[in-house]
Amino acid sequence: MPEKDSENISRRGFVKGVTAGAVTIAAVSNAASRAQPADAQPEKKGDGKIRLAAVSWNFRAIAAGPPWTEPIDILADLGFEGVEPICAQPEQLDAVLAEPHYSNLMRQLERRKMALPQFVLFQSAVAELGDLDSEKRKRALDVFARGCQVAAKVGAPIVNIVAPWPTAYRKQGYDYLPRYYSTGTTMPGPKFWFDVPAGFEWDRAWSGFVEAMKAATQAAAAEGVRFSLENHTHTFVQGPDAFLSLWREVRDPALGMNIDIGWIQSQREYPVVAIHKVREHLMHLHLRDIDGFAFRFVPPGAGCMDFAGVVLALRRIGYSGFLSFEQDGVPDQRYALRRGREILEELLAMSPSELEKAQQQS
Repeated sequence: MPEKDSENISRRGFVKGVTAGAVTIAAVSNAASRAQPADAQPEKKGDGKIRLAAVSWNFRAIAAGPPWTEPIDILADLGFEGVEPICAQPEQLDAVLAEPHYSNLMRQLERRKMALPQFVLFQSAVAELGDLDSEKRKRALDVFARGCQVAAKVGAPIVNIVAPWPTAYRKQGYDYLPRYYSTGTTMPGPKFWFDVPAGFEWDRAWSGFVEAMKAATQAAAAEGVRFSLENHTHTFVQGPDAFLSLWREVRDPALGMNIDIGWIQSQREYPVVAIHKVREHLMHLHLRDIDGFAFRFVPPGAGCMDFAGVVLALRRIGYSGFLSFEQDGVPDQRYALRRGREILEELLAMSPSELEKAQQQS
């Protein structure tokens, strides 16, 4: 999931209310009766293949919203089979389905033979999912439910968000709190701190988050799509352990995890272990490389990411579906993504024994 778009668009003022006519939480709750048993496992779908995609914000600012004409064409020309579109404001959801934009999008996807592995809602659209106020969470859930409707309409099987963080947290100058973590790169000074207000209760915040995630999962299932929750720093779900704690409370196969391997390693957890922890709950994966200090997301092949180990782990858990490249801005974005595709395609063509050897030689 995105943390800083290539054009450094400000994230202040993105949350501007909800779209009129959004699905209500009551309607979502009525869909719960159609949920699968609590101990059901996610259904394995697809043909067993792993395919490569990339996110639209590699070539179009997160804040811009639709249409995604240029990134779709660029990524298709680079040899990718899928693209993840993103909406950063609630009103952009209606714009996706407005004519002629909707028909143009569907024709372009068909013409370029591109799939939509996920439909993404940026934090600014649903930030209040992490609020202590239940009414604010409901407003954000209405936006999320509308996003699920749009995803189903455009043919995306999954709706994705980065896990929210408690909105009680504050750090001046950081609307996107996950980006605050490293002196000399993403921090303005040598001392790390952000404000956790007096009286803050983690248990209360977590309970509200669980309630919101249950409703969001039901909203996705009601529209026939699934819900992937992504790990980032300082959020309720920083990694697989927190996700598994959440899943044990939600217990709905419509909920899964989107592992971002770069953000996993930035917190000093080995992405291969994270994949094995999540196993059948892994719904999607974002690909990045990272430098040896775990400070910067560098072009694929320029860092220390164990891509061979990641592919081997995906094979061992039986993962099938898409992997999407999410690349921070670099001088030659097209070359970086083309090279990333080449690296992954080479690894995906290897046998398990070949992957083990490549891992040991890297």
